[in-house]
Amino acid sequence: MKLRFAAVLVPLGLPPPAEAKDSCWECHAVLEGPLQRPAALYKADVHARHGFGCAACHGGDPSSDDPHLSMSPRRGFRGKISRAAIAKLCAHCHSDASLMHKYNPRQRVDQYAQYLTSVHGQRIAQGDTAAATCIDCHSVHDIRNVKDARAPVHPLRLPDTCARCHADPGYMAKYGIPTDQFDKYRRSVHWQALAERGDLSAPSCASCHGNHGATPPGVSSVAAVCGTCHVLLEELFNKSPHQPVFASMGMAGCIVCHGNHEVLKPSPAMLAGPKSVCAQCHDPDSSGAIAGAEMARLINDLRASLDRARAMLERAASSGMEVSEAQIRQQEAEEAWIKARVAVHAFRIEAVREPVETGLKLAAETYRAGVAALEERNRRRIGLAVSLVTIAVTMAGLWMAIRAIERSQGSS
Repeated sequence: MKLRFAAVLVPLGLPPPAEAKDSCWECHAVLEGPLQRPAALYKADVHARHGFGCAACHGGDPSSDDPHLSMSPRRGFRGKISRAAIAKLCAHCHSDASLMHKYNPRQRVDQYAQYLTSVHGQRIAQGDTAAATCIDCHSVHDIRNVKDARAPVHPLRLPDTCARCHADPGYMAKYGIPTDQFDKYRRSVHWQALAERGDLSAPSCASCHGNHGATPPGVSSVAAVCGTCHVLLEELFNKSPHQPVFASMGMAGCIVCHGNHEVLKPSPAMLAGPKSVCAQCHDPDSSGAIAGAEMARLINDLRASLDRARAMLERAASSGMEVSEAQIRQQEAEEAWIKARVAVHAFRIEAVREPVETGLKLAAETYRAGVAALEERNRRRIGLAVSLVTIAVTMAGLWMAIRAIERSQGSS
């Protein structure tokens, strides 16, 4: 295997030949144990596929088979890169827009600048080499494209990658950070969408905290990030009576009611009852609790009517009756139910009542359509039964008449 190395990193400043010798890989490929592993892994590395050899990161002279020359500090050999120097070394290429454009025009080149602002980058700068750097997330000699399902930063694998550190109590002890985030996240609707339904756009750690510019918990941008996906809900909340109250108390909107890592499937039970989220702030006889209970009742009533109408339509359809138009109207009623659930974020009963009344009207209409279809089915069955009886009686009469004629002919 022969690899090129990047001219931008060659200490001698000389452009490499089109297909340069790589004595580093050739030597390590025939060694045994840990020294062979980097060479074996590097064959699948995204940098190797683009022609970057070992010297691109480790320096030295890969054109020489003499280890004293190939690994000479005078020829720029770095050997093992210290953790404190890793991010800056990666940035030598990844912050160079003209270079990155040759390999991936869409690749951002501000990752290093973002990393320096992150809690990881700040701790590394302070001398804490236990903090995460590029290789902890992307791996070392087998770095893969983010879209590669085997990459540790692929959406389906990213939570596990973050959890390698953040779910380790021993590792997190000195930082005083909880280690239950990953377990909570795996109970959330976001994890269900990502892992169970395969929706790669579903939120994972980086969606809320960022990736290279990872934001620590408690920063205002983390609390506001929900609105980047749930735009309509955020707009309703911002116009609601809760927004100024939460803001004055420094409470983080969505997180107060829904949590952050363990975001469970919303339900009307969140609005009413002793275990509702409303009960965290509102006394049972307060106007807020009463409003929450009324909104829950409206949504539950609509859900019950929708289920009743759907069951009736399913009975009619399974009986072979034509109810497709009513089923379309039923879908409109379901959309009204969704609108009612969304309207809860305005925290006004009338905002919920309007779509609920629309949905109840449609549900009643589709229920009657289902009943009418079943009544028509019954009429058809009765008509068919009468027809069959009439036919049977007629046939019996004909048979008796024929027999009578045969008997009269036989006696004459």
